[in-house]
Amino acid sequence: MPVAASSWCVACLLGLAVLAAIGGRGRAGGWVYGATLVVSVAALVAAGMGLAREPTTVTLPLGLPWIGAHLRIDALAAFFLLVVNLGGAAASLYGIGHGRHEPEPQRVLPFFPAFLAGMNLVLLADDAFTFLLSWELMSLASWALVMAHHREAANVRAGYVYILMASFGTLTLLLAFGLLAGADGAYAFAAIRTHGLPPVSAALVLGLALIGTGSKAGLVPLHVWLPLAHPAAPSHVSALMSGVMTKVAVYGFARIAFDLLGPPAWWWGVPVLAVGGGTAALGVLQALMQNDLKRVLAYSTIENIGLIFVGLGLALAFKANGLPAAAALGMTAALFHVFNHALFKSALFFGAGAVLTATGERRMEHLGGLIHRMPATSVLVLVACAAISALPPLNGFASEWLALQAILLSPQLPQWGLKLLVPATGALLALSTALAAACFVRVYGIVFLGRPRTVAAERAVEVDRWSLGAMGLLLALCLLAGLLPGLAIDGIAPAVQSVIGARMPAQASIDWLSIVPVAESRSSYNGLLVFCFIAASASLGALAIHRLASRAVRRAPAWDCGFPDPSSATQYTADSFAQPVRRVFGTFVFRASEHVAMPPPGSLAPARFEVRLHDFAWELIYTPIARMVSRIADRLNRLQFLTIRQYLSLVFAALVLLLLGLALWP
Repeated sequence: MPVAASSWCVACLLGLAVLAAIGGRGRAGGWVYGATLVVSVAALVAAGMGLAREPTTVTLPLGLPWIGAHLRIDALAAFFLLVVNLGGAAASLYGIGHGRHEPEPQRVLPFFPAFLAGMNLVLLADDAFTFLLSWELMSLASWALVMAHHREAANVRAGYVYILMASFGTLTLLLAFGLLAGADGAYAFAAIRTHGLPPVSAALVLGLALIGTGSKAGLVPLHVWLPLAHPAAPSHVSALMSGVMTKVAVYGFARIAFDLLGPPAWWWGVPVLAVGGGTAALGVLQALMQNDLKRVLAYSTIENIGLIFVGLGLALAFKANGLPAAAALGMTAALFHVFNHALFKSALFFGAGAVLTATGERRMEHLGGLIHRMPATSVLVLVACAAISALPPLNGFASEWLALQAILLSPQLPQWGLKLLVPATGALLALSTALAAACFVRVYGIVFLGRPRTVAAERAVEVDRWSLGAMGLLLALCLLAGLLPGLAIDGIAPAVQSVIGARMPAQASIDWLSIVPVAESRSSYNGLLVFCFIAASASLGALAIHRLASRAVRRAPAWDCGFPDPSSATQYTADSFAQPVRRVFGTFVFRASEHVAMPPPGSLAPARFEVRLHDFAWELIYTPIARMVSRIADRLNRLQFLTIRQYLSLVFAALVLLLLGLALWP
């Protein structure tokens, strides 16, 4: 029974957390990661069984006295459980090697399995109380991991912002479930499904769900915690937070919007599409401006979350208009990208962790030339960069191609608002894809190519085999999902069927392993054929060069644009690479400004070049709120200096107001 097996896995993870708290004080914490790996693989198998079966439930005598704790696995939950436990298994494998370098393992080991248990419980929850309790467990465990290196001031700030945003998200979800439960307090999801909501209440729940889950997923403008928390956490935890935890938030939105809220209205897709498209474009633009390697990856996650929400918005719009095939295509694109992003983003964070372990540096301007010092890592990161840049035949291309195919079906929508909004979102998606490719060319070129810019980069050594094995496993899956996307689409189909009521046509039976989203006359794609073409053309090119070119081998320095200075300071930098994009988009989007301080003639002082960027989310939303809270707190601070008579008067006035409110309540 999959739900019972998954429940036992969660219990084992919580038990491991307790054991790690007792015995994880030394640096030999490999047994915690090893045991977590075994439990994650078992949970992965249970989730795979749940994907192909009818929903199964179990009620535990825990939680609220009158309802207990309801757990359930249906196809949607099983798909996300697969993603979570696959990411958990890879992070555990990576942690066996990477964890040896952790300076304070006692601050990581107990919370790592607890974090995985929290995410599993969110996906298993079948009532609002268990869902919110598990959501809090997930948030608190991840906050503790963000604060693992608490002696750095930046990490403390990151932890503060993260817990603040997590609490805000939980509050909005609490309000959403309160409206869903209605006056009779039906907190079990089975009861919520049976009674519908008035349109106004349903709209309110949709908005609250978008805010509550979007704050955890990283939708703009609720994204501010990601670029702070991901660099602060240990790298394998960053991989889990970015590649997996954000997908739990996507599940939360899909569960509420597609399952608990009932049939959607046509306009529900409008805010989701608008927020998703804007998030994708702003996320990748921010990624291009960053110099910290892990901040680049964090902003890239924001971009990919925007792409996933675009797929969800398309599915909502098509489903509301009675277009089940198109809705299934949009939902398949979203879920396929959920799976793909968990693979290549986890691998990229593992690669960033490998670079950090080898050099102690996250700033790209202090790296360079690592392809010679870390050849295996450089090859694996190159594949991951190609996958996230949506280059065929890797998996990122397949899911983004499906999303664009769904966008091309927008003329079938009857509402002119959607007819105009969907192509505009498609343009933002295309722009994001192009900029993502530029972003990861910049990352790979600055970090791994050229000459080392610092002694740390020059002395870097390759990382351990556990870390390389974890990256290799994920990238092998990236290649497999890219070459055979039809198998992945068929595997996702039960989850799509469970929320849309329809699925894409079965792809495994199509000739030559092609995928056909709608009809062969409209479009088709064959990842295996593209791979064979690339391999054959590359081989023929190499053969022609070796056969037809001169046999005399001549080695010479690489062309350096006529500038023979071998200093690494003369290389193209990360800022140099980003300058054209910054000047085109940055002035408008981030109010970017450049300042050059030139020393006077004869002075030996260096010239200084400074770039200033403004984040509108901080300046327009969070800073005014923080000031307002500070002012209110200052005013309320006077309350602690009142006399006894004033306190009694205050209590009496509050009591009178409360009684008046009750008397006037209709």
